[in-house]
Amino acid sequence: MVNTLSVQYSLDVIQEEARQLVDRGLLSRQQPIYSLCQYIPAREWVCVECELERHNFLLRDRIGDLMGSENWDND
Repeated sequence: MVNTLSVQYSLDVIQEEARQLVDRGLLSRQQPIYSLCQYIPAREWVCVECELERHNFLLRDRIGDLMGSENWDND
């Protein structure tokens, strides 16, 4: 049997995905984390939920909380 799950959703991967979606203007930092499910295949969303739970994130938490603080080079 071939494993069709091609992406491993570590917290770093989820955070980077969220960061890219916010940077592209598709999501806002104020939206709940569950908004990400629009951009992640349904069969892989369960893996994302489990990883978020392992790191004590709730789906109602804001995307900004998931992304954490950002470093700005020009400050």
